[in-house]
Amino acid sequence: MKNFLFEILVQEMPYKFIASGLEQLKAGFTNLFNENTLSFEEIKGYATPRRLAVLVTGLDCAQEDTTKELKGPILKAAVDENGKYTMAALGFAKKAGVSENELFEKDGYIHAKVHKKGRSTKEILEENIENMVLKLQGAHFMRWANYEERFTRPIENVLCIFGDEVLDFKIIDKKAGNKTKGHRFSNVKEIKIKNPLNYIEELKKANVYADVEERREIIIKSAIKKADENGLEIKFDTLDDLLDEIVYITEYPVPVLCNFNEKYLAIPDIVSTTEMSKHQRYFPLYDKKTGKLSNKFITMANFVGKDDESFNNIKAGNQRVVSARLEDGVFFYNEDNKTPLESKIENLKGMTFQKGLGTLFDKTKRIENISEYLCEELALPSDLSHDTLRAAKLCKADLSTKLVFEFTELQGFIGEDYALKSGEKANVAGAIKEHYFPLNANSELPGLVEGKVVSIADKIDTICAVFLSTQKDKKKKRPTGSNDPLGVRRAAIGILRIIIESGLRIDIEKLIDFTVKQLADEFNIEVEASLKSELVDFICDRLFVMFNDEFDFEILEALRKTSPLRDLKSFKKKCEDLKLEKDTENFREFIEQAKRILRITEGIDESLLNREISNLKTKEEKNLYNAISSMKKENESVKDLYALTPLIDEFFKAVLVNDENVEDKNNRLSLLLRLRKNFETVADFTKFKKV
Repeated sequence: MKNFLFEILVQEMPYKFIASGLEQLKAGFTNLFNENTLSFEEIKGYATPRRLAVLVTGLDCAQEDTTKELKGPILKAAVDENGKYTMAALGFAKKAGVSENELFEKDGYIHAKVHKKGRSTKEILEENIENMVLKLQGAHFMRWANYEERFTRPIENVLCIFGDEVLDFKIIDKKAGNKTKGHRFSNVKEIKIKNPLNYIEELKKANVYADVEERREIIIKSAIKKADENGLEIKFDTLDDLLDEIVYITEYPVPVLCNFNEKYLAIPDIVSTTEMSKHQRYFPLYDKKTGKLSNKFITMANFVGKDDESFNNIKAGNQRVVSARLEDGVFFYNEDNKTPLESKIENLKGMTFQKGLGTLFDKTKRIENISEYLCEELALPSDLSHDTLRAAKLCKADLSTKLVFEFTELQGFIGEDYALKSGEKANVAGAIKEHYFPLNANSELPGLVEGKVVSIADKIDTICAVFLSTQKDKKKKRPTGSNDPLGVRRAAIGILRIIIESGLRIDIEKLIDFTVKQLADEFNIEVEASLKSELVDFICDRLFVMFNDEFDFEILEALRKTSPLRDLKSFKKKCEDLKLEKDTENFREFIEQAKRILRITEGIDESLLNREISNLKTKEEKNLYNAISSMKKENESVKDLYALTPLIDEFFKAVLVNDENVEDKNNRLSLLLRLRKNFETVADFTKFKKV
């Protein structure tokens, strides 16, 4: 066994590709080794803005030799009457790569043992690495020079050694070697790697921390130390995305403390922190004693240098940039606050929501109407309903402000601030902010009832509008995993999370009907019959993704036709009940009974369903009839049906359904039709393929 090292050095990569590219590369090598039956101890990945690397320890040097016994033609076809091999046997020997002397008889057939020598790992790697690397996927891959091949950025160097041996292959125009490059500003320009296990330490000598987690720890500790020295702190719990980005844009991170004029602290903190963290990749700093935002920040320089002048230049450059941006923020903030938030609603008439579906002003009116509908459905008190409708009216007003135009990610947050400055109630202002929640699939939900209602109203309007627009304009495509510019999938998940986690009783199907009618009437669109079912299926698919970890696919699909969106709490209870019963030992028998009933009643005239059943002959018929009659007419559960299992079993053992006596036959078919309806009300048990 030997250790293996591969590194591809490129020009600076987009940070969002690096983690994905590294995982793809590790998966590619893992699959290559598994497919070629090469065992290894461990595979580790390393990444910086300029390099992706894989280190494999304890890798087999070659495949094991194998011997495989092949079965050939039947003996009477392989040997003639003179005991000589026929053309069939000789053809088999040729195909197997053995001589006729190596053939032997076994169990009435001709056999051959084929010995195959294992290939060397070196040979396998040399044949496959280039293709594996060029199969990596990511956004904005590019060609360079005169080459047709695409990669995330131009390749500068390829390092690949197995043990101490350099592998012989190229990736596009770069031949593999045993050398790599250090940090761009390092005094050590070129590094020769003699042993794969020395890779990380050799890079450190050239000012490169290739281990992602080590680099993350260095960033956190050095930034905390720098902040602590100045009586400040960093709130890392709010900066996960920023921390990930800085980890992937640095090879040698060094904290640099910077500051800006205190006058910029007069604007809301979220403006300053958004500018620093989202736009400029800085760590905002807070006063340790008061917890308030300070006028200092840390930038992590990817720089190797010891002279103060270099770092002073870095500091000065970053301070100029942030000051200019914050100056804009102060200007926009002061301009916006010259008039109250409500006065900005009129400006929404000039802002398009979506082509063919009006303006943001039109959308706001629809949100108000949907919010009013939801307030009635939830039977909210009049004062709560009033505040909810006020929040709905103002919820999009901040989109026409100068500050949100410049800092789009502040929508809602600025709306809350401007609402408070305009004298609105705190709950109304809070709902304006919260109606955008959740911002992603796992983020914070609205905490206020007003925020929950307006959030659902906004999101259902967007979903229905997008689907209706694709019906109106056939060139438009429905949202998919890779094409969802208005965040319709995220909106659906948001609605479901709010309803489920808040315990709200909202019939989403009725909500869809109300919303679609409102849109269709407003824009004079004739709604296709299939639109409702498409919307229901779309939101159901999101629901099933949410429940996928808790309930298996068969359970969810079996319950799809039970209108899950009408009552999400009830649907989840049905899932839980079905999951419990599926884990019991008699579930197989239960499913077989359900499918048997469906088969027998398939195509039977449903007029028999209303037949008056009388003169039942056997006790088994009577027992089943009485049990079905006593069941609840609505909301039957799987438990209720499961309790019928022994009675159904006794029924089928005791009677012949298709009896020669027409009255007996019709009685029994009527009984089974009723039972079928009960089963179909609870679930589609045909979805259980294997139990």
